[in-house]
Amino acid sequence: MNTNLQMSSPSVVSFKERSKQIFNQLGMVIILALLIIVMIIFAPNFTDSSNILNVLKQSSITAILAAGMTVVILTGGIDLSVGSTLALSGVISVLLSNAGTPPVIAMLVGVAVGYVAGAINGFLTAVPKLPAFIVTLGSMTYLRGLAYVITGGYPVVLASKQFKFIGAGEILGISTPIYVMIIVYIIMITVLKNTMFGRHVYAIGGNEEAAHLTGIKVNRTLINVYSISGLLAGVSGVVMAGRLFSGQPMVGIGFELDAIAAVVLGGTSFVGGRGRIQGTIIGVLIVAVLTNGMTLLNVDYYWQQVVKGIVIVIAVLLDRLRSRT
Repeated sequence: MNTNLQMSSPSVVSFKERSKQIFNQLGMVIILALLIIVMIIFAPNFTDSSNILNVLKQSSITAILAAGMTVVILTGGIDLSVGSTLALSGVISVLLSNAGTPPVIAMLVGVAVGYVAGAINGFLTAVPKLPAFIVTLGSMTYLRGLAYVITGGYPVVLASKQFKFIGAGEILGISTPIYVMIIVYIIMITVLKNTMFGRHVYAIGGNEEAAHLTGIKVNRTLINVYSISGLLAGVSGVVMAGRLFSGQPMVGIGFELDAIAAVVLGGTSFVGGRGRIQGTIIGVLIVAVLTNGMTLLNVDYYWQQVVKGIVIVIAVLLDRLRSRT
């Protein structure tokens, strides 16, 4: 009898493991589907093509930030500075454009500002081994402060029509930011799935010390990880400036929380080493559909903040439950 139990246990364990894998991979997809069904029932105009495109457009900034945040969290880190980086990159690119710099060059400089800000975060996290939370909390403050200092605290109106196209233009009836978002995700999925850098990111998140012992250049990889996060925050800043027709030092406040919530909802573990950027897309859509649905239902803005805060707590709880399974 004991022999039979022992013989049957592997299949039972295998079934449980398969069930856990299915839940981890499809759980958030099911939640997204249920959320969409609820919105269709209570907000019929949710399915209008114009509204769906608006959801994608509104979520594009968060999605781009979340792509960079995914790479950071996969290593077991965190980047709280992306919202401030977004603001500073947008402000600098608009100021350069207004000063006569060709729009493309101005935008590239804005993106480069984000890259440098991220590289500094990565260096301080990797070399002196400062806690990523503290480093990026500090940079969140000083980067925002620089944006205020440069502009005097006032928005800078964008003059270039070419620049505006990156945030407010359309190609075949679809907003430019959606194309930017798609390109970013194609690149990031390819990098994480098919390159040595991607494998190193997962290895460091799984066990940094073991990764170091196997010959992985941990410090260099971490600097690159935070540089990517900063670069994508710079891209978001340029797109946001084009959308708002201005560089605004106060824009992006709280965006880092939306990005973190999207990443964790998408199945990436806070402890690192587990997750896929494809899941981040699902997390972004959950946050976007929830926000859009509450707006269509005329939910008060302050209550929307309450709900989004609860979603972040639920995301962390789900991550803890996944870690235990």
